[in-house]
Amino acid sequence: MTQGRSKVGIMGGTFDPVHTGHLVLAEDVRDAFGLDEVIFIPSANPPHKGGSASVSAEHRYLMTVLATADNPHFSVSRRELDRQGPSYSLLTVKELQERYGGSTEFFFITGSDAINELDTWYHVDELLARCHFIVSEREGVPLDEARLARRFGRLAAEHIHRLATPELEISSTDIRARLARGASIRYLVPAPVASYIEKEGLYR
Repeated sequence: MTQGRSKVGIMGGTFDPVHTGHLVLAEDVRDAFGLDEVIFIPSANPPHKGGSASVSAEHRYLMTVLATADNPHFSVSRRELDRQGPSYSLLTVKELQERYGGSTEFFFITGSDAINELDTWYHVDELLARCHFIVSEREGVPLDEARLARRFGRLAAEHIHRLATPELEISSTDIRARLARGASIRYLVPAPVASYIEKEGLYR
């Protein structure tokens, strides 16, 4: 990592819905790595999900805006929603690099389950060369450092960083299941997101 450059985090996901765990992770990474900004980027057609989101892209985007509005270091981008085709991370990073210029360093925030499958990502060698990855190890899914080292060598050591984060076992899947059966989601999502879900009748 280079001193003196601005640092921007990329928090991608379907955010279906966005929840407290996403926000805690983003803020923890921002603080630990001294990031100037974290951009939340809802995906339109995530290539690794194997299916569509439960609600529309517009609902997911608006919920993410509501969730992040009170943090001056967080912003939300529509770039993957407005771009045609699969939501490849490499294309997003390229677009951000063009917008911010060469003085900005990018940090892709993800979990150990995703990073362990990094070799399946679209043009991954170029992606890893263009940005850093910050990995939050998830419960029961340790980081497979040996596999990453075999596949990416020195690039893995220099561009993949592990961060111990608070253990918040919150998932969008569980939240959707709770809503489907009429259970409370209070404190699992920010209050404005809960209000929006209730008003729009989502996930029922």
